[in-house]
Amino acid sequence: MAITRIITPAVNDDAVTLAKMASGTDGNIISYDASGNPVAVATGNDGQVLTSAGAGAPPVFETLPVGGITEADWWRITTEFTGSAVPIGSNWERCDTANFGKIGTGVSQSSGIFSFPSTGVWQMLAQQGMYFNGSIRYARLDLETTVDNASNWVTSGSRYSFINNVSGNTYSGMNCNIIFNCSNISTHKFRMSITKESSGVTTTANSGSTQTGCMFIRLGDSV
Repeated sequence: MAITRIITPAVNDDAVTLAKMASGTDGNIISYDASGNPVAVATGNDGQVLTSAGAGAPPVFETLPVGGITEADWWRITTEFTGSAVPIGSNWERCDTANFGKIGTGVSQSSGIFSFPSTGVWQMLAQQGMYFNGSIRYARLDLETTVDNASNWVTSGSRYSFINNVSGNTYSGMNCNIIFNCSNISTHKFRMSITKESSGVTTTANSGSTQTGCMFIRLGDSV
């Protein structure tokens, strides 16, 4: 039997049709490997895109990273207290006011120590409401972080409120915010404290609106 051989130079340009190609898998794409040989790129999943794997490797289908803010949460205390609190350790609740919206899993807390659901660069925006009666009153709001699971705390941000020569109940408040690189959710945590407080300062709270509390926003990946 005579054997017919196809000599490459004898194949005209654009002469190989789809019908002449070997069967493959639906969704595969033909590429080349590091040796320059043809290779089939495996079919990806719905919504994935074809991305480069760099020199010496065929491309691959991958899921694009999620853009924008992936975590946003808001907590507050529900009961007033007078004096210092290191940390503010009780009566915390996630906001449940109408129209509140949480993004992602959200943070969690135990005795006023907050844990993060994922690593990342987080922003904490805290506020404290307060009232007092007397000639000289002051308080300091501290935002504290730890990277060794609460063995040591660092005051990452502070804000004073100071009032002089007042009579009757005087209402005030303060805000403070920090950005924290949480690279390990087991050891990196956050808390709020009221320190260096003069006698008679009451921190205000409410279960229907946030007077003292903190907002948590994940800005991006850890650095």
